[in-house]
Amino acid sequence: MRREDRAKQFAPFDALKGLHEALKMKEYEHDRMAKGDVSEEKIMEISKVLQEIDKHTLIEVKYFYDGYDKSITGKAIIDIPFQTLKFDKLVIKFDDILDIKIV
Repeated sequence: MRREDRAKQFAPFDALKGLHEALKMKEYEHDRMAKGDVSEEKIMEISKVLQEIDKHTLIEVKYFYDGYDKSITGKAIIDIPFQTLKFDKLVIKFDDILDIKIV
């Protein structure tokens, strides 16, 4: 059977509402992983960098969110009482930071 004909046999499933979104969500959940431990040395390094930055410092942060390692580059505000880093609308808890560098 030709490839085009094989693909056509599944065309009726496209009419199912939300099928593609459900498949994407299932794939997203399948690829998730548990947060790894951060070594004491890395925690000290992150703490040192956090003490050096201010709201005008350009930084690159690698962080853990919802089962994935993500990264962002930009200027952030440190909120000491809540132990968070704030990038515009994104808030990253200190505990979720995996690595941080001054760019």
